[in-house]
Amino acid sequence: MAANPIRKFKDKQTLSKLRSHDKEAFIKVYDDHVAEIYRFVYFKIGNKEEANDLTSIIFLKTWNHIQNNSLVDAKTLRALLYKVARTSIIDYYRETGNKLSVTDSLDDENNRIEVVDEALNSEEKIDREADLELIKSKLPLLKEEYREVIIMKFINDLSLDEIAEISGKNKGNVRVLLHRALSALKALVEGDGKL
Repeated sequence: MAANPIRKFKDKQTLSKLRSHDKEAFIKVYDDHVAEIYRFVYFKIGNKEEANDLTSIIFLKTWNHIQNNSLVDAKTLRALLYKVARTSIIDYYRETGNKLSVTDSLDDENNRIEVVDEALNSEEKIDREADLELIKSKLPLLKEEYREVIIMKFINDLSLDEIAEISGKNKGNVRVLLHRALSALKALVEGDGKL
């Protein structure tokens, strides 16, 4: 599915406003995207406070890149934010030497991550919540590139085109990577444990 032409047009308008130092436009971008960028960062590093800090840094870096015209034109503003987020997460790991361990929690009492379809009946909701808990517990066991593509596609609902732009891969490669990631996750969930 190609990127929405209306969204692309609005993104170009927004980027133009941002390049002319429009702080109100930046606040709108922040409000529109902060939750999904935070979720992406949180699932990648597994720490609430550090994810908050890093999310703020990502938006600041994005603002600075736009102001300094020091970036390659992105097709969408959303893709630009994810590119900056990916680079910032890599920098974070390089600077801190931190790695997401299997024992790190991707969900805690103060920061519950709910992914529930309201249309489901009670029994289906219980089954789905149990499945989501199992998947969240297995996600850190995946290779980094598998975990990243699953988060972008199924948690942050990015299209294959957007993931391709963010990752610098072509759409076919992203599709294959996503298939392999899902197969690896399925093996872990079914108890095979092989990656």
